Amino acid sequence: MTIFKFDIEPVAQARPRAARIGNSIRMYDPKKTANFKTDLRMMAQIAARGKHYKLLDGALDVSINVFRPIPKSWSHKKRTEAASGLILPTTKPDISNYIKSIEDALNGVLWHDDNATVDIHGKKRYAETGYLTVEIKKIEV
Repeated sequence: MTIFKFDIEPVAQARPRAARIGNSIRMYDPKKTANFKTDLRMMAQIAARGKHYKLLDGALDVSINVFRPIPKSWSHKKRTEAASGLILPTTKPDISNYIKSIEDALNGVLWHDDNATVDIHGKKRYAETGYLTVEIKKIEV
């Protein structure tokens, strides 16, 4: 099992945008999503090199924990409750969209392709600053 922590505010996968180029239509990620994926990929490459991490083959069990920053507009009491886990982030975006953007960003860096993920676990919580963790285990059959 390998655990990676990335100090970057998570961004959920947004709906792709379309642009007409001649007779064809090109689909692309919105700028905020594309920038997040690029930054996370670079952070993961550096972290993987630092841990001498090797890409895993076969079936994978992946856990992704997303920590959203607590809104600055909240009262001190509400911020304290959120930091201790008494208030959970039940607002948009949903956890599955965070997982999609993170999986896409880490393809070829922490796993060959996200289609090797056969078990996935996700959590969305509040923290003082945004960050995310990724835990990867190879499933031995």
